[in-house]
Amino acid sequence: MKKLLFGLVLLLSFNLIAQEDARLLRFPAVHGQKVVFTYAGDLYQVPLSGGTARKLTSDVNGYEMFAHFSPDGKSIAFTGQYDGNTEVFTIPSKGGIPQRLTYTATLNRDDISDRMGPNNIVMAWRNDNEIVYRSRKQSFNSFKGQLFQVNKKGGLSEELPLPSGGWCSFSDDGKKMAYNRVFREFRTWKYYKGGMADNVWIYDFETKQTVNITNNDNQNIYPMWHGDKIYFLSDRDRTMNLFVYDLNTQTTTKITDYTNFDIKFPSLGNESIIYEVGGYIYNYNFADEKISKITVNINNDFTTGRDELKDASKNINSWAVSPDGKRVVFGARGDVFTVPAKAGITRNLTTSSGVHDRNVEWSPKGEFISFISDRTGEDEIYIQNQNGLEDAIQLTFNSETYKYNPIWSPDGKNLLWGDKMGNLSYVNIDTKEVVLVDESDSWEVRDYNWSPDSKWIAYTLPQTFGVNRIFIYDTKSGDSKPVTDTWYNSGQPSFDSNGKYLFFTSARDFNPIYSNTEWNHAYRDMSRIYFVTLEKGTPSPFEPENDEVSVEKAEKPEQSDSKDKKGDKGETKTDEFSVKIDFEGIISRIIKLPVKAGNYWQITAIDNSIYFNQYVSGGGGTKLKLYNLKNEKETDLGDIGSYIVSANHKKMFVNVKGKYAVIDLPKGKIKPSKFLDLKNMKVMVNLKEEWAQIYNESWRQMRDFFYAPNMHGVDWPSIKDKYSVLLPYVNNRNDLNYVIGEMIGELSVGHSYVLGGDKPKPKRIKTGLLGAKISKDKSGYFVIDEILPGENWTRGTRSPLTEVGVNVNEGDFIIAVNGNSVKDVDDLYSLLIGTAGQQVILTVNSKGGDEGARNEIVIPIGDESGLYYYTWVMNNTEKVNKATDGQVGYIHIPDMGRGGLNEFVKHFYPQLNKKALIIDDRGNGGGNVSPMIIERLNRELSLYGMSRNNNVNTKPRGMMLGPKVLLLDNYSASDGDLFPYQFKKLKIGTLIGTRSWGGVVGIRGSLPFIDGGDLRRPEFAPFDENGNWVIEGYGVEPDIVVENDPAKEYAGEDEQLNKAIEVVLEELKDYKPLPNIPEYPDKTK
Repeated sequence: MKKLLFGLVLLLSFNLIAQEDARLLRFPAVHGQKVVFTYAGDLYQVPLSGGTARKLTSDVNGYEMFAHFSPDGKSIAFTGQYDGNTEVFTIPSKGGIPQRLTYTATLNRDDISDRMGPNNIVMAWRNDNEIVYRSRKQSFNSFKGQLFQVNKKGGLSEELPLPSGGWCSFSDDGKKMAYNRVFREFRTWKYYKGGMADNVWIYDFETKQTVNITNNDNQNIYPMWHGDKIYFLSDRDRTMNLFVYDLNTQTTTKITDYTNFDIKFPSLGNESIIYEVGGYIYNYNFADEKISKITVNINNDFTTGRDELKDASKNINSWAVSPDGKRVVFGARGDVFTVPAKAGITRNLTTSSGVHDRNVEWSPKGEFISFISDRTGEDEIYIQNQNGLEDAIQLTFNSETYKYNPIWSPDGKNLLWGDKMGNLSYVNIDTKEVVLVDESDSWEVRDYNWSPDSKWIAYTLPQTFGVNRIFIYDTKSGDSKPVTDTWYNSGQPSFDSNGKYLFFTSARDFNPIYSNTEWNHAYRDMSRIYFVTLEKGTPSPFEPENDEVSVEKAEKPEQSDSKDKKGDKGETKTDEFSVKIDFEGIISRIIKLPVKAGNYWQITAIDNSIYFNQYVSGGGGTKLKLYNLKNEKETDLGDIGSYIVSANHKKMFVNVKGKYAVIDLPKGKIKPSKFLDLKNMKVMVNLKEEWAQIYNESWRQMRDFFYAPNMHGVDWPSIKDKYSVLLPYVNNRNDLNYVIGEMIGELSVGHSYVLGGDKPKPKRIKTGLLGAKISKDKSGYFVIDEILPGENWTRGTRSPLTEVGVNVNEGDFIIAVNGNSVKDVDDLYSLLIGTAGQQVILTVNSKGGDEGARNEIVIPIGDESGLYYYTWVMNNTEKVNKATDGQVGYIHIPDMGRGGLNEFVKHFYPQLNKKALIIDDRGNGGGNVSPMIIERLNRELSLYGMSRNNNVNTKPRGMMLGPKVLLLDNYSASDGDLFPYQFKKLKIGTLIGTRSWGGVVGIRGSLPFIDGGDLRRPEFAPFDENGNWVIEGYGVEPDIVVENDPAKEYAGEDEQLNKAIEVVLEELKDYKPLPNIPEYPDKTK
């Protein structure tokens, strides 16, 4: 009833909002009496006085945003995705055909609901002709972007002379710019005071001086220059409000005083400032300083928010097979489907857009399907008759946490599951009684299985310190006893079908591999499959055999007595199947299955057949294997990622690269001849109800998983209610992510992210790039001003014009592309759309004309950021080398993932012949390898070593004896925060630069959502030995604060690096060189 009432209220509100007082109006702009804004991904225009809005754009797959009126109000510049890339467009303010102005790199991270925001965001009109936009096309760090300007008629863009920039606005004479250096408005992190908290700066294009006019620890963003005043937003009083800075008096005044919702995305008009608060649009008039709400009505078909027939097979996240293998049940798109293995009707058992039904399992007797559902508002376990004719039966009640996959006992009487609180429990489907099996304070119990007689439960108990162990629980006595010891990590317990053995995986293989960079080891492929005999008297299947002669004995006549005759009336008494376990000495009864050391999971033992998934390093991917205990033979069944054996042990369900089949239980190579037909897994989805469910589940997941149970002091239920008022106005999946982002942003934590989902997506078309800086010559042709160097043997740093066989030089003119003259083309890259990775014929010449031109075959790249990064690193390396006379090495670490580790290794070991090191953590985007790097930088000398005719070396090897200096800045983030913290804590060296980002509460992968959405929950937080939470929300302070001057940095002067050189040279004065080899011992004395 509760669900029904909620649905009725929701539907009623949907009908109302389609007519009047619309909400969730984003990115507004104003000029005179005209207002333009984005709703559901399209641009609309409405009078300043309000009324019914008129739609200006209608790109179904793209998202139009950040509209800005031209100074004369005749044109609107905006960011759009019409041609598959996010670019700058203009459109007449009265409506018309959009004109594309820019042709740039097609970035992987370029989405309105990504925490980095979309690329090529229109910032402002600089004057009547030039449009300023922010782009990350040249940046190796997704946090950073530069400001560019493009003419309203198109053509090549021009960089503004600053190394980075965000929101900006210009003085009336255009000689100065108020701007933010940092752009983080798409971060779902409110009340932020870390190293990226920005101020409003004024940059003078003539003097090249930059002045801070806000100088505040909070966020001060969106500068808007009007006359002698600069308006901006600040959350210095917690809620984001509008302030004004008077250039004459140099005083700041607060204009608005909102306390509930932040002001979002303000925009400067010629007579007013327009902004969004709580989804509504408000206008602040300069003349009378009054604020008015603009009531907007939107009447159209809302195609992106209507009910839609969806293919649920594209959102499958769980499956199970019926006991006889005739049907398969899927958890897909939040519903429960059963699909025939061969022919028949596809049934949707639940059909509920506003409910997430997940983790399906089929009962061993075939009658019921179990699943987890949030139809009550919390995760509860249900069973439902597989015929779909009966209502689901709720088995659990009053849930308070997230539940993991329930599995059936073989007798079909109980369901066993784990949860986020570390509990392992089972429920009886008849009595609905819940029994707690065990609980862990180290991690969630996710590994569990039933014995074939349903009387025992085997499970893996996680350990924070020590190793994970397997226990067996007796459902009769309630006792748990260990099966594995305290020396080896073990998991994946699975009873065999006859109750004789318990199989499991365990990391007991020690076969290290050794590094080529230093004498160090790593252990891969440590696990094999093992099993224990449950009873002492059960022999090992691998016992030695010894053939002996069988001697026949004479049969004795059968004797009978009256007692036997009385009972022999057709009644046969048989013992009930029962698994017996002798725990005494069970740990010593472990037997190894003779398979390769590797990684194993999903073990299923049926009689003598042991099925399992295997991954061995260098072995060609995941395999499904069969080991036969009787003939001791291993069989490769194929590249099968997952499988399920039916309860009758006669059929197997297999997942073959996203295609599904039910086959006879295999003994040899699997080659399905027929796959399941999923074409009828269609469901009419009420997107409004689905989006409300996703919102509510996001709220619950944060409640259940957030590292701090107090939710940082926030009234979490009230926050849910606060933002839920916007849900009825969502008509685009991107806007749902925005609303969820606003909600989780209230937790004020770094790694709370929302992204993805089933939403409109433009088809990305890669623009071909040449790895060069190019300008338009007065001849009409394009001239190559600079060719970016690279490493053509390395992916990501291939420079097309420097490859062997390509004869193109700096100063050359590009005459034509694929035979098409460029003379009358405004933007060369408009001829390179879709050419990334494809051969292109460039006609080039040393002069601007056809005579003497030559053709060169070039293969453009899709992203130049790697070349800009390589150039920057090499320039810094050369600068340090020259300034220190070759004594000091330089290493930049761009992130703490594989790429960053590679950069460290590439540059650390070759420079151990230096006396000192400058390590550059600036712009480090994070990851998880900082402990590996810290260990190498923090090594302490124990001994020196030598060999005849050779130099002195150190023990341990691979260490830098001299001083080390670390550079950091506000873009040093996540593990890039933890790295300087450890560097400082361990007193490895001096920290120079600016305070880091300050986001270190860690995350893991997303849990499933109905439509494939993604939510990251901050779960793992660091604190120090004194019980203080560290870094989060503040960052790491450098020992020496140096802030680069923007103009100098753009011109190539890196004051932070210069300071590092100065400090390390000073510290080198105390450098102790390697000692001489001592006098050799004389053993005759």
